[in-house]
Amino acid sequence: MALTASLILSGIAICLLMLYAADVAVAMSSDSDHGFLPLDHMQRGMGLGGPALILPIIAFFISRKEPSKGLGVMIIISGILIIVGGIVVLVNPAPAAESSGKDPMASMAMMFVPAAIQLALGGIKIVKS
Repeated sequence: MALTASLILSGIAICLLMLYAADVAVAMSSDSDHGFLPLDHMQRGMGLGGPALILPIIAFFISRKEPSKGLGVMIIISGILIIVGGIVVLVNPAPAAESSGKDPMASMAMMFVPAAIQLALGGIKIVKS
């Protein structure tokens, strides 16, 4: 039961990350700050990115006693998606982010730390399976 819930949570996180990436791609290719979802970059990050950062970590701890290589792989996939997304945003920042005066490295560090934690937890899950 716990493993099923963990797999569902990890699947939701991966879906949120894919939706986030697609919305950012549409927003970057258009003149407005909005993608196909009516969200600006802050709402998108909090609504789609926040849960995607937290759900795989919760999934690991829910099923920490149950072996599952599949769950470990899903947690690693979510960590990789976060890192790739962060690198894309660092290389090609949005015009609104450039004019805000915020340090992009500081905001990206907030993404890379949970992603590194996810990669480590996914690796632990695979090794213990």
